[in-house]
Amino acid sequence: MQNGFSKLDQPLSSSLLLNGQKYLYFGGTAYLGIPQNKTFLNFYLKGIERYGLNNGTSRGNNVQLGIYDEAEAFVADRFGAAAALITSSGYLAAQLTVSALAKQRKVSYAPDTHPALWMDENPMQHQTFEQWSKAIVSEINQSENEHWLLLSNSVNNLFPEIYNFDFIQQIHPSKNVILIIDDSHGVGLLNGGNSVLSSIPATANVEVVVVASMAKALGIDAGVVFGSAKAVNSLKLSNEFYGASPPAAAGLYAFIHAQEVYQQAFQQLQENIQLFTQQLNNLSSWGYVNQFPVFLSKEPAIEKRLMQEKILISSFPYPDQYGAPLNRVVISSWHSKADILELTKALEA
Repeated sequence: MQNGFSKLDQPLSSSLLLNGQKYLYFGGTAYLGIPQNKTFLNFYLKGIERYGLNNGTSRGNNVQLGIYDEAEAFVADRFGAAAALITSSGYLAAQLTVSALAKQRKVSYAPDTHPALWMDENPMQHQTFEQWSKAIVSEINQSENEHWLLLSNSVNNLFPEIYNFDFIQQIHPSKNVILIIDDSHGVGLLNGGNSVLSSIPATANVEVVVVASMAKALGIDAGVVFGSAKAVNSLKLSNEFYGASPPAAAGLYAFIHAQEVYQQAFQQLQENIQLFTQQLNNLSSWGYVNQFPVFLSKEPAIEKRLMQEKILISSFPYPDQYGAPLNRVVISSWHSKADILELTKALEA
């Protein structure tokens, strides 16, 4: 039955239709429900009317749309960064950042770092984040290498965990460190709807650069890099940024004008999360962190039981195609109270 959902010809939403049957959908990454938010869509349509469908020229072209500089200034201010650059995808944002900043630096990957940050093959880090953070502080402080590059996600959205970066305060002041954080599953959600930046301690010898996809909670096809003006300006000189086509201007127009939409959606999401956790009788059977919309189930074959109730959750083999299903419930702003209650009723049956 689940295989029928692999070739849909409808938009993803709180419910999906298959063979005339309605299924509640609790998966994906549209945490704030932006792809189905009518007010946001109206802003997007206004952006299309003003700027057209797309912009196939590079940022190095002699003719430019002013909204790209405007959006970069806006997003930097919105998420508390000194500067920002915007690309067509989160993957491109991550790759150009790593390739530019990794030069002549000793590199260390945190566990489960997203492939967008990989330079070559899978770094195969098998420690917990806490174990890695303690070990890397010791390694850096005892090493003769002065220049380091650390790479990490801000959260683990598969086995829900929000990472704590306070460990960087223990790195010896003589070491020069760049910390690149992929905040794709945190931007717009963490720290009251902001980003990981506001939770990072300021240290003179550790420069923090944040990369993220804007296609998840923020709902637009674009990538972003936050950092110091010096770091961002150097990245804008890279061939990857200079030669690549930017994202659709309409999406950036919508993002700029829809901040009230994001605020309302964030509040709705928190209410949905609270309702879900209140209704569950056995929270110990779930892996979750407060205020994050992903819930990992520890019940075997729960995806099959819920499918019988016409409820579809995120379920796929992990860590590869031969692994056991990783089953997660993803709550979104587009879910109604009735949706949440129907889900919890099925879970408690």
